[in-house]
Amino acid sequence: MTLASPFSLAVVAITALALLGLPIGHSMIAGSILYLLLAGQDMGIVAEQILNGMYGNYVILAVPLFILAAEFMNIGSMTERLTAFCNALVGRFRGGLAQVNILQSVVFAGMSGSAIADAAGTGRTMQVMMTSGGRYTPSYAAAVTAVSSVIGPIIPPSIPMVLYALISDASIGFLFLGGVVPGLLMAFSQMAIVTVTARRRNFPVEAPVPLRELPAITWRALPSLMMPVVLLGGIYSGVMTPTEAAAVAAAYALAISAGLYRSVSWRSFYQSLAVSTRTTISIGMLIAGSLVFNYVVTIENIPDAVRVLLAGWDLSPAGFLILVNVLLLLLGCVLEGTAILLVVVPVFIPSAQALGIDLVHFGVVVVVNIMIGLVTPPYGLLLFIMRAISGAPMHAIVRDTIPFLVAMLVALAVLTFVPGTVLWLPRLFGYQG
Repeated sequence: MTLASPFSLAVVAITALALLGLPIGHSMIAGSILYLLLAGQDMGIVAEQILNGMYGNYVILAVPLFILAAEFMNIGSMTERLTAFCNALVGRFRGGLAQVNILQSVVFAGMSGSAIADAAGTGRTMQVMMTSGGRYTPSYAAAVTAVSSVIGPIIPPSIPMVLYALISDASIGFLFLGGVVPGLLMAFSQMAIVTVTARRRNFPVEAPVPLRELPAITWRALPSLMMPVVLLGGIYSGVMTPTEAAAVAAAYALAISAGLYRSVSWRSFYQSLAVSTRTTISIGMLIAGSLVFNYVVTIENIPDAVRVLLAGWDLSPAGFLILVNVLLLLLGCVLEGTAILLVVVPVFIPSAQALGIDLVHFGVVVVVNIMIGLVTPPYGLLLFIMRAISGAPMHAIVRDTIPFLVAMLVALAVLTFVPGTVLWLPRLFGYQG
């Protein structure tokens, strides 16, 4: 491939347009059109790939529905009740509010499937709770919220896993199950860091919630806590597909927030629809751009070329996973996670299959890696979100995030080299991989 080949020029065009500020989805579409023009192919292929990919794939419909479910949770009082429940459980320990932050992310993860929804939904509440009275510095509160939000797309449901299923044809249901143990492992690693830091920095101990109040707090939060049960129970009992479960999740969140808790106004309902629409369009353009560019990549036989190149290196499955992890971690420092998932990861899937790596295991490792990228400087999207919410300097947030990053990288290494941590639960439910 020469430097002046159509594909090289298309990549240069995509990079240049993205650096100039054009959204990456639009940049990929423009670069792909340039490729087709230079290669003398029909321009209508662009529209064909987008239409066939976007409207011919039932799985993609789960993405806007999970986004909508998260928004309906945020406008109601579901989040506040869940936070009160978590506070009753772990708020009594040293550094308790930081532990509450992580635990509520675990609970919230079973409902939204989005790290950004978690950070935006509970970030402001936890920021105020943790910093009031000088309990924690704004930067530490922001760091804990950012890293705990990473858990959201790992524990099912998960929007990134839906997108991975789209590009790999792996089972969404088994991918969801594969994310449970890794998500809990990430939460445990973060809680361990909080425990150590709390003693070293003498974080405050909150007034314990009397045990006699726990049943009432649990009862108030029970409808919210039942959402993951309804969602995952419907999927694994065979009653619903994951896409149908996403619709049920949105309807359930609205019914609880509006019907039971009566905390939804027409204005907040409209705003939730507007926010969901904007987020869906943003992700939709990324998917559309990746569909067209992946067609170009396929024409150029890039996946096969990568597979042949890696075969020449004679990598073992473990060596291949190390290489992929390092590349994705580096890319995560500068690129948006969805773009990495939709554009870069498909190139590695044929090589993973050729090496006998299970696609469910590979998918969960990839998703965890990309989620870590959300809190990795300099691009880390969650860091920017929490800087806007907290007002803390970015360098202070990054400083407080680093110990959590180290712990999460250790957890990623465990997931990578011990496939059983990912595949144990899917196999328990009949997965043959």
